[in-house]
Amino acid sequence: MTAKSVLEDELLVHLQAVGLPEPERQVRFPPTRKWVADFGWPTCALLVEIEGGVYSGGRHVRGAGFEADCEKYAEAVLLGYRVLRFTGGQIETGYAVDCIKRALTLSEEA
Repeated sequence: MTAKSVLEDELLVHLQAVGLPEPERQVRFPPTRKWVADFGWPTCALLVEIEGGVYSGGRHVRGAGFEADCEKYAEAVLLGYRVLRFTGGQIETGYAVDCIKRALTLSEEA
């Protein structure tokens, strides 16, 4: 199991603990590309990405990987999604689940 999938599983446990709606995992967008978001609530136009390797020099923080992620996130926004990105530390402190809760609440109010 990769560190990223461990973080994804941890976030899912946090979401379930506070009673938030279950996200779809590995959400592909748009159908014509191979981009995948770690979590998504498509009816709320919300995508969540877990950024692993922040302190270990992982793919997401090095040149080509960082540029590819920037393109992916920009395109997601242009397609109408809100994109939230979180580190392992933000999952552990509860910040990630708090932000997701607020984003889902905003979707309900709209």
